[in-house]
Amino acid sequence: MFKKLIIILFSVFLFSLNANAGSDGELELKKKETKQVKDCFEKFNRKVFRFNQGLDKTVIKPIAKGYRNLPDPIQKGTSNAIKNLSTLITIPNNVLQGDLKTAVINTARLAVNTTVGLLGTIDVANKVGFPKYEKEDYGQTLGAWGIGPGCYIVLPVLGPSTIRDTAGSFTNVLGGDPWYNMSIHGNNEFLTNKVYIASKAISGVDFRANNLESFDNLEENSIDFYASVRSLYLQDRENKIKNNQRGSIEVIYKDEDDWEEIDKK
Repeated sequence: MFKKLIIILFSVFLFSLNANAGSDGELELKKKETKQVKDCFEKFNRKVFRFNQGLDKTVIKPIAKGYRNLPDPIQKGTSNAIKNLSTLITIPNNVLQGDLKTAVINTARLAVNTTVGLLGTIDVANKVGFPKYEKEDYGQTLGAWGIGPGCYIVLPVLGPSTIRDTAGSFTNVLGGDPWYNMSIHGNNEFLTNKVYIASKAISGVDFRANNLESFDNLEENSIDFYASVRSLYLQDRENKIKNNQRGSIEVIYKDEDDWEEIDKK
């Protein structure tokens, strides 16, 4: 049971960890927060948020700093491989959202990068002109189906989420993540639960390493760090679900999981 819990935790580890500010630390928040999302558990959420901050500063951040010292080709190859694995989640969500054309494109992207791109360490698809990759997940699909976010919640280790996004995340371990199924339920001796856990842990470290300065700047420039993270997360999720960046909020991606909100000029 404990092993199962660990697997579940890492399966969504840093899926929605914290907000990402720009490297210059200058961030303007939209004053009007998403109307339909209530912080029903704010007192509890703030306690969990402080716990996550402590965990980040004592464990995750030091590891991420060490990771940043690795040669650039290793970091880039690792990021590419992680992005390639995330396609396994994006493809079924493309189908569930009725976007069959993008599902076919992403299937071809996965095939090209996994083979010619040496298990995804080289983003060959991008080099040969494939459309920009847009990550999709089950929380986005539920939102696209018209299911509201429910209450905002901060999860231990996992960070900011909503009831809907949390349910979407756990869909991965209920059969929605092919990588999980191959590693946990498969009979391949090379794809074990340890491999799955390691891949998710590396994914979290890679994300944190790419955003060391961003998190520091956001915290330093926020009057209420908790409120800033909440606002950024909710607005970013709403933006992704709408698949529309022509509104008053522009989301700038450093990587597919990295996000920053600024007032659109």
